[in-house]
Amino acid sequence: MTPNPKRTTHTAHASAGEPLGRVGIWTLAFDGQPAGRVREAAAEIEELGYGTIWFGEALGRDTAGQAWLLLSATRRIPVASGIANIAFRDPIAMATATRTLGEAFPGRYVLGLGGHRVDDTVHLMDGYPMPARGRAVTTMRGYLDSMDAIPAHGPRPDPAPRRVLAALGPKMLELAADRTWGAHPYFVPVRHTAEARRIMGPDAFLGVEQAVILDTDLDRARALATEHVAMYVRSAPHQEASVRRLGFGDADITGTPSRRLVDAIVAYGDADRIRERVAEHLAAGADHVCLQALTADPAHLPLTAWRELAPATLTP
Repeated sequence: MTPNPKRTTHTAHASAGEPLGRVGIWTLAFDGQPAGRVREAAAEIEELGYGTIWFGEALGRDTAGQAWLLLSATRRIPVASGIANIAFRDPIAMATATRTLGEAFPGRYVLGLGGHRVDDTVHLMDGYPMPARGRAVTTMRGYLDSMDAIPAHGPRPDPAPRRVLAALGPKMLELAADRTWGAHPYFVPVRHTAEARRIMGPDAFLGVEQAVILDTDLDRARALATEHVAMYVRSAPHQEASVRRLGFGDADITGTPSRRLVDAIVAYGDADRIRERVAEHLAAGADHVCLQALTADPAHLPLTAWRELAPATLTP
């Protein structure tokens, strides 16, 4: 049986994210770009000094292919799936692809897992049928069990690639701490970071996604932030459930999201304000914060924001 890549034991949570650095980049925009442009952008992110490149998976490039493209375009920066969707591929495909990436790029690939289905119906994503799954934690535990049981008929990567879970609720956070290196929460306020650290304890890795808008026109920035929050609370039931657990109610979620909710989820304004939000997450217990720079065009590579945020957020 393949050993499960557990988190590294250490005495304080601040050291858990050391391989990934304190601040990274999270983006879905690579899918809208040709491969050559992705390579150029990845190399620039590395040179800017960010700790990790995180990428989402929707219906663009396959997660393993995207990871290979980014890893081959860079020299040292870790690359993390945020997340690889378990509804898109069976555990055999996930396990073998992860081993291949881990062998080819030792110590640089982090597998983020998520995307479970939570009932027995067939869901649609942009008109495409999605396979039904069981309850979230049970499904994820079974998926991890299956990955661990896949025999290796070739070289084993050394070190084994780290795994994290897209954990929001308490039970998934507990599973992340127990079975993987840690958690990669998405669409969460600082309050969630503190709660996640409490649940997972001091040793598990906690890498938090933070949506940001670098724009000193606060009205314009707030409008874009509101669109971002509205999209998730209207179309992603698990995200709505997450913010409700944190004390947001109908008045915050129904119709146009409240400013209280928007301001908790998205940091907007100048680079100093975004740096403050990063510091708040780190103080609340995060090991790593990955910045998702939002723009009016989601397919646009936010290079300007990445460049301007680097000196503000990468200096302790």
